[in-house]
Amino acid sequence: MNVKDPRQIVAAKRDGRSLDDAEVEAFIEGYTDGSITDALASAFLMACLIRGLDAGETLALTRALIASGDTVRFEGLGVPTVDKHSTGGVADGVTLVFAPLAAALGMAVAKLSGRGLGHTGGTLDKLESIPGLRTDRSPEEMRRQVAEIGCAVGAQSPTLVPADGMLYALRDATATVPSIPLIAASVMSKKLAVETDLILLDVKAGSGAFMKTVPDALSLAEACRDLARGWGREARIAVTDMDQPLGDAVGNALDIVEAVQVLRGEHRGRLRDLVVAFAERGAQVTLGRDPEVAAAEAERALDDGTALERFRLMVEAQGGDPKVVDDPSGTLPAAPVVVPIEAVEVGTITAIATEDIGLASGMLGAGRIRKADVIDPAVGIVVHCKIGDRLEAGQPIGSVHARSHDDARDAVERVLGALSLGEGPVSVPALVHTWLE
Repeated sequence: MNVKDPRQIVAAKRDGRSLDDAEVEAFIEGYTDGSITDALASAFLMACLIRGLDAGETLALTRALIASGDTVRFEGLGVPTVDKHSTGGVADGVTLVFAPLAAALGMAVAKLSGRGLGHTGGTLDKLESIPGLRTDRSPEEMRRQVAEIGCAVGAQSPTLVPADGMLYALRDATATVPSIPLIAASVMSKKLAVETDLILLDVKAGSGAFMKTVPDALSLAEACRDLARGWGREARIAVTDMDQPLGDAVGNALDIVEAVQVLRGEHRGRLRDLVVAFAERGAQVTLGRDPEVAAAEAERALDDGTALERFRLMVEAQGGDPKVVDDPSGTLPAAPVVVPIEAVEVGTITAIATEDIGLASGMLGAGRIRKADVIDPAVGIVVHCKIGDRLEAGQPIGSVHARSHDDARDAVERVLGALSLGEGPVSVPALVHTWLE
């Protein structure tokens, strides 16, 4: 078969044949250089969605995506390097806390993050709510900052895995996003293009995640693990709960406020617990720490200000106002309207429609429906209650931060509508369903 004829490659996949490495590479190369049209690439993606990709095809696709652009190396730092990624959720501020915490424990975190889309938040949007902070860091700036203070969080370079960006936009436009092999190749191509000693991956499962069930999330986690193995890279992958917001803050500046509270040792709960779990696993793999010792060291670094000081240095190194560490609410942009959320019924929270809360925050301006949408860093939602909590009528459970009273009232109704109440004992979802390695 002539691998230079992309129509035959699409036809082969359409008919259920497994593609070889050369065919996959030729197709991705042709789409990247413009010789393959969006129409034919759309047919290819639909064939992949319907027929699936086996492990060999998924690895070949990942390699081809990586080969479409540059790779980033962080060599000679004298400490192990770690990259951490989440598949996206609601009130997921783990990276904001994990990066400085891991640096405080003796690891180097070089993190290329993304922006929010749909109901999920983006780490870059959250950091950019800090006045002056820049995330457009060159690879050399990232490397220098990591060498000096141990952590840096920046935007993905346009030359890093450009084929993935092109294909993702097409997948979004052609209803071909929900394919586990395509998702795995997209996620891992960006992780494998940055050469770190360890990849920590957080695959979310639940009402606020793209993978709505634990089995689907586990399938994605296994596909990502296999890609890391095929590339010869060390990875640890957790399947974690997103049947309720991880933290309390669903916004951008609000997320930073919560992250600073966790870094000060003032805020406890599932967000802090998951950060510690990832720090523990990272220290265990890269530094040879005993798990209990690593967990205790992580807890101590959050309580004694060590991790907070790394966050201050990271903010300052990226041009941000370091006063955010001392007075986050006074430093960050604030919404003009703040309306309390009060429970209207008596009962125990049995379930939370987490995606609805994320979308409600997005409708205030904290998120994007389209990539071109502009973020309002000040607005968002804070929800303190979790599954299993008992509510009384009139009880304060959070607040909406908005530009207008009408927007705030709509968001309050949406949050209350996302809470299911009942009576009797409730099973609280496990924070971490499983770890893969």
